[in-house]
This record gives sequence, structure tokens and C-alpha cells, in this order.
Amino acid sequence: MSEFLLRRVAAGEQAAVAEVVRQFGGLVWSLARRLSPTSADAEDAVQEIFLDVWKSAARFDPAQGSEKVFVTMIARRRLIDRLRRFKTEPERADAEELDVIAFPEPSHPGERSVDAERAAVAVGYLKPDQQRVISLAVLHGLTHSEIASETGLPLGTVKTQMRRGLIELRARLGVEAPSAAASLAGDSP
Repeated sequence: MSEFLLRRVAAGEQAAVAEVVRQFGGLVWSLARRLSPTSADAEDAVQEIFLDVWKSAARFDPAQGSEKVFVTMIARRRLIDRLRRFKTEPERADAEELDVIAFPEPSHPGERSVDAERAAVAVGYLKPDQQRVISLAVLHGLTHSEIASETGLPLGTVKTQMRRGLIELRARLGVEAPSAAASLAGDSP
């Protein structure tokens, strides 16, 4: 891409706003979900973060870092502000945990998007039910039980669709599944 996406957002291009949400939505959602006590709080945080990205897009300077780093820093600041404002800390994380979130700069700008595109293509080969349960788990942070409730599918079906979908994704992406020995070793004290 010859022009940076955030510069297009700053210029008021509506398609660029949608593209920012598409490109960085998963990242922002995973941070917000991890650092919010409920899904509803995480959804509110994501809206605040993207509003802040939109308002701050004109400040983006590629000399200071990538667009991913820019969005991540805005998300980090907004989540810290939310933790302070509500004076409640989620059970899963606290503001100090945000300090250790680091995203390495890719060796070239297209590196991250190539991995994302490969994953998106692989997901496209899955059956619709597998795509849906994986999307709800990965993008929305839902548990198997929550997915069953959301979709109306039996819990066993959700687990089966998830397992089959992940096996297919691993095969398409060339990722080896954890071995049984490694899994058992991880369960021991």
C-alpha cells in the first residue's frame, strides 16, 4: 500500500475507517476482552478505542512506528483510563499487565498482513459451522458454553466443530498440533 491507512482515515475517507476496523478489530478486541471484566465492558472499550483512533489518526507518524503500534498504544492508554475511571480491576488482568504487551515491528510492512491473509484464506475453506464457532471463540472470546448458547447448537456439537475446524486450520497452515506428551506435561504441577 502506497499510502498509510491512518492518513486516509485522517482525510475522512469512510472506506479507510472500515478497513482500520477490519484490520485491527481482532487485536483491539482481544486486548479489550482480556482486560475487561465482562464482554459488554469489552465492547464499550472497543468502541471508545476506535473512536480515539479515528480522532487521533492525523497524529500518526510512520517514523515513530507502524500503524499497528499506533493503534495498540491508543488501545493501551484507553484501557488504562477505563481501569482507573471505574476503579475496578478485572480478575484476569490489571493495568500493570498492559506494560508487558509488546508487539514487535515486522521486518517489512507487509509481513503481518501476509500472515493474516493466510489465516483468513485457511478459515475460508472451513465449513460454515466451523467458521462460526471459531470466529465466536477467537474474535469474540466466547467459551464453548457461550458459543452453544449463542448459536443454539448442542455443547458437544460446538466442541466437535471447533476441534475439526482447528485440525483443518493446522493442516492448511502447516502448524503441528501439540503432542499428547506435551499436553500431559503441561497438566502436571
